[in-house]
Amino acid sequence: MMDLLEFDATDLYFEQADSIEVQDLIRTASELYGSGEAELPLLQAYLRAPESLNVLVALNRFYYYQHRLTEALMISEKALGLIRQNINFPNDWQQLERTHISDAPKESLTRIRLYLFTLKSIGFLNMRLENLELSRGIFEKLIALDDKDRIGAKGLLEVLELRESKF
Repeated sequence: MMDLLEFDATDLYFEQADSIEVQDLIRTASELYGSGEAELPLLQAYLRAPESLNVLVALNRFYYYQHRLTEALMISEKALGLIRQNINFPNDWQQLERTHISDAPKESLTRIRLYLFTLKSIGFLNMRLENLELSRGIFEKLIALDDKDRIGAKGLLEVLELRESKF
């Protein structure tokens, strides 16, 4: 099993160039965040570049920090689908096996890590939305794939178990 921390950081999503217009919309959104008017430029950027991970990450952060967790979850799921296309993972994360990671070309490890962290985000958002069974399944899958806990799913599973024990 390859170590998820031992890799050359290449093909980073934020190094992918968006059009100047999309970059300007993201910058405008960051300037408007405090006034609560950031959503419109982010949505305009999304309409212009629906497959830009830069746009999806900006939208996800906006929705998360606005406590709009359902919208943040939808954006995370969209991002997961885009990332998956570039690394030849199964459509259903439940079918993901260690061999998908260990047999992957080393140059795809950056994208694999992004996929796993995005899946962790989906698990976390589902936990916050009280979809605990789904969240548990995601965290358990991540732990099974990542025996050194480089992604950090064990701690979230412990939080989920504490939460369940209080109900």
